[in-house]
Amino acid sequence: MKSGRNKTINISLEDSKELFERAECPKGKINKETAENLFVHGDFFEVVSRIEDGIFDLVIADPPYNLTKDYGGDIFRKTDRESYTEFTRLWLSEVYRVMTDGATLYVCCDWQTSIIIANILPEFFTVRNRITWQREKGRGAKRNWKNSMEDIWFCTKGENYTFNLNAVKVQRQVLAPYRENGRPKDWNEGENGNTRLTCPSNFWDDITVPFWSMSENTAHPTQKPEKLIAKLILASSDKNDFVFDPFGGSGTTAVTAKKLRRKYFSVEKNKQYCVWAQERLRRADTDKRIQGYEDGIFLHRNAKK
Repeated sequence: MKSGRNKTINISLEDSKELFERAECPKGKINKETAENLFVHGDFFEVVSRIEDGIFDLVIADPPYNLTKDYGGDIFRKTDRESYTEFTRLWLSEVYRVMTDGATLYVCCDWQTSIIIANILPEFFTVRNRITWQREKGRGAKRNWKNSMEDIWFCTKGENYTFNLNAVKVQRQVLAPYRENGRPKDWNEGENGNTRLTCPSNFWDDITVPFWSMSENTAHPTQKPEKLIAKLILASSDKNDFVFDPFGGSGTTAVTAKKLRRKYFSVEKNKQYCVWAQERLRRADTDKRIQGYEDGIFLHRNAKK
């Protein structure tokens, strides 16, 4: 039994046949119409082989890192550099094919995987930047520095890509406000103090990793926060654009896309994770909140209004 404050979604596969049935993958060729707003159960390489070329405007990929990890009974085993390189090249080539000419790709990595993936991305895409975000927690190590950072590679398929700067500007406190003719210059005066909207950098220290008292939390071992994904979606897509997640996990990208009024298509091979994703999508029908994002502003970590 979990406490009343524990909001973790842990519905079992055995108790949720109806939710799993929602994850049924379309048969035959998959196009914009048949893929719209689906989170499906299936093997990525099999499903993507049936997807038409050039239909997705944004891809957010969180592939298994090159670590031995138990994903709900599906074990991904650490392999040698050459094998992981080939695996990465295979899924990137398929993702490239199903993206529109002006589409954007974000790829999540830990530091070791990042070293490998960074060398393959330029074979397909223009690499624009590397975002590093602070996970804010991580295991300690007796003979190493605690690992509390992860990377996200920002890539585009062409030059005519979407980047909505104003949608992801960061609210900062102004310590030495400057006035012109007695009025605030380039900052706002409000109940929460003096603030300014500034251009976001490629280091993000305002992200909270989901934990037991957050309604988005599941038992997935590597779940990404909705706030993190919201930044990527808002920056690199417009409303009604089509977002693709090739490694769907517990549904964070699909759920966040739904809350932000984008179309989505996600693929996940683990049946239990499909159930959790479908439950989160069901809840998103009525609850559009994204923790840490309010009134169009990304709040500081643990901030309260």
